[in-house]
Amino acid sequence: MVQVKLGDIINVHYTGRLTDGTLFDSSEGREPLEFEVGSGMVIKGFDEGVTGMSVGEKKTVHIPVADAYGDVDSSYLAVFNKAEIPSDIPYEVGMQLNMHQDASGQVMPVVVVEVTDTTITLDANHPLAGKELIFDLEIVAIS
Repeated sequence: MVQVKLGDIINVHYTGRLTDGTLFDSSEGREPLEFEVGSGMVIKGFDEGVTGMSVGEKKTVHIPVADAYGDVDSSYLAVFNKAEIPSDIPYEVGMQLNMHQDASGQVMPVVVVEVTDTTITLDANHPLAGKELIFDLEIVAIS
């Protein structure tokens, strides 16, 4: 039986959740995810989780923080004076905003994590940084 190996293009159905059971993503109701194993298209733990599986096989993998999105990096937190934020931009804790990184127009998603009387703190870490992930996987195709 053919098993998933480095360099294979695979199709996989998945459901991703946090250790507390919170669902954060799923291919349910959509086409399966297609990617090349080992190409960097998915997190390291996902690549490692599918390696060795066969078509039709299902399994659950637990991905530690280091093999997922890494630890929360405090250098990705930025505190701004409210006076620096345009008045037409609404913000509240938990809201996602898009920030322009530089003159090239690249946009970086950030989340408002704190609002005080004078400042607003934005977090540019990946939303799943610092979290252990659990994926239910099912290999649909290997090519």
